[in-house]
Amino acid sequence: MYGLLPRPCRVMVLLNPQSGSGRALHLFKSQVQPMLKEANIGFDMFVTEKHNHAWDLVREEDMSRWDVLVVMAGDGLLYEVINGLMERPDWRSVIQKPLCILPGGSGNALAASLNHYVTKGNFVKEELLMNCTYFLCKGLHAPMDLVSLRTASGKRLFSFLSFGWGFVSDVDIASERYRKLGSARFTVGTFQLLTSLQVYKGRLAYLPVEEQSPTPVSSLPPGAQKYSSEQHNTQPSSNNRTSPVHILPPSVPSLPSEDSVLEDSLLVPLEQPVPSHWTVVPEEEFVSIVAILQSHLGADLLLAPPAKLYDDAIHLFYLTAGVSRMAMVKFFMAMDKGTHLALNNPHLHYVPVKAFRVEPLELKGFMTVDGEVLACEAVQGQIHRQLARIVTGS
Repeated sequence: MYGLLPRPCRVMVLLNPQSGSGRALHLFKSQVQPMLKEANIGFDMFVTEKHNHAWDLVREEDMSRWDVLVVMAGDGLLYEVINGLMERPDWRSVIQKPLCILPGGSGNALAASLNHYVTKGNFVKEELLMNCTYFLCKGLHAPMDLVSLRTASGKRLFSFLSFGWGFVSDVDIASERYRKLGSARFTVGTFQLLTSLQVYKGRLAYLPVEEQSPTPVSSLPPGAQKYSSEQHNTQPSSNNRTSPVHILPPSVPSLPSEDSVLEDSLLVPLEQPVPSHWTVVPEEEFVSIVAILQSHLGADLLLAPPAKLYDDAIHLFYLTAGVSRMAMVKFFMAMDKGTHLALNNPHLHYVPVKAFRVEPLELKGFMTVDGEVLACEAVQGQIHRQLARIVTGS
C-alpha cells in the first residue's frame, strides 16, 4: 500500500505567494528549502500568478521530469493540480504520481488530516508545515481516494477534500475578506453568519456504504489490488513487528488506453431519479450539507474523526432546519476536538456513503468544492477508491 520516493529526488513545487497571510514564499525559503537540501531533494519552483494557473501548468507540462508534485499553498491549489492532471490524455498514469501538500494557506485541511492520521495531534501554522515537510523528506506515499463530481451544467470535477452547500460553505467564502487572519478567519465568519441563520431548501439523496456490493477488481484504479476489509483497515505501526509497512517499488502499473474515460458507475444522469436502492432524505430544509473525504475541514476543524485517506467512503454530514444558534455554537466548539457527534443533536446527521446527490429547490447560498466556489445547481458525486497518491507519514 505504501511507496517510497527515489533518492536523489526531483520535485515540482507549485507555490501561491498570496496564500493565507501571504508568507508562503518566505516560509518555503526559510523553513522548507534547508530541509529539502538535507534530504537530497532538488526542486523546480513555479510561482502561480493567477487563478487556475496551476491547473493550466500541470495539464501541459512534461510530468516525467519530476518524481513528486509539491503544493505550497492552501487546499485550493491542490484542487487545481488534481483537476489539471485529470484533464490530461495520460491522466491514468500522472494521477498516480505522488502529490505533497505543504500548508501555506488559511484552511490547510488536508495537511491537518495527514497529521491527524499519524499522531492524532492538533498542529497549526509553522509546526504543521514542518511536519508535512518531514513527511516529504521521509519519502513515504500512500493511496488517496478522490470524488468525481458532476453538475447540472455539465461540469466534471474531482475533489480530494469536500463538497458543501449552506452555512459551512457560506462561512468559507464570506470569510475570504479576512484571509490575513489565517485560520481565525473561519471563527470570525462563523459568528458573523450566526446572526442571521439561513435555511436552504433542497433534496438530498445518497447511497449508504452498506448498500454497496463488493467492488470488482476490474473497477479499481490503475495498479490497485483488491484487499479484504481486514487488510484494508490494517495500519502500519512502528511499535508492532507483526504489522510492517509494505513498501512498493516505484514501478508504473500496466494501464488501459490513456484516452479512456473514468466512468462513474454508481451515478445516473441528473435528469433521472436516483436509483431505488438509494436513500432519499425526507427533510427538504437544511442549514448545511457537507460531504467530506478527509478528517479535517480546516486546521482546527475535526469534522470527520473516522475518516482515512483510503477508506472508500464519503463522510456525509447534514444539519436540518430548526437547529438553534446556541446549538450551532456548541457544535462548532466541539468540532475543535471532534466531539460534536456526542452532543446527540437531533438536527445533526452523519452517514458514510459511496455516492450522493444534492438538488437545490432555490438558488441560494454558496456551493463549494475543496473550498472553491461552484454555481448553485444540482450536483452529484461518487467515490473513486485509491485514485491518487499522497506523501504522508507512516
